[in-house]
Amino acid sequence: MSTVVETVSAIVNPILADNGFYLSDIEFVKEGGSWYLRVYVDKTGGISLNECVLVSEALSEKLDAMDPDPIPQAYFLEVSSPGAERPLKNEQDYQNAVGDYIHISLFSKVNGKKVYEGTLKSLDAETLTLTLKDKARKFDQEFQRSAIAKARLAIEF
Repeated sequence: MSTVVETVSAIVNPILADNGFYLSDIEFVKEGGSWYLRVYVDKTGGISLNECVLVSEALSEKLDAMDPDPIPQAYFLEVSSPGAERPLKNEQDYQNAVGDYIHISLFSKVNGKKVYEGTLKSLDAETLTLTLKDKARKFDQEFQRSAIAKARLAIEF
């Protein structure tokens, strides 16, 4: 189903660019016998429900006007924010998360741990630096980006 994702990405990106939004992710999945096209959009400062509706309506209109239909089976279109603990999947997500509290899972242990949470201080093409806290102090820890299995925004308690 990657062709559906690629097709929808090409259609939705100009809509997003015209409105100052960006694409976070697209899923085309079958759940409980029904197909779902989920488009996750965002903007700096967060996206509103009304902005999601605007994208949904514009995307739906463009998809409906295409002949032949790029998605032959029946499906539900969902346009939403990626959420408060959204995954960091692409470079734009990481850049937007600088200064935010994030959670990373590593492929292999670093200093005896595979999971870290801290404030994303900086990043470049090869590394990212988190500001971590322990009981006594704050300190910076650098991680190789290639060592990161998953990353997402996190809520600091």
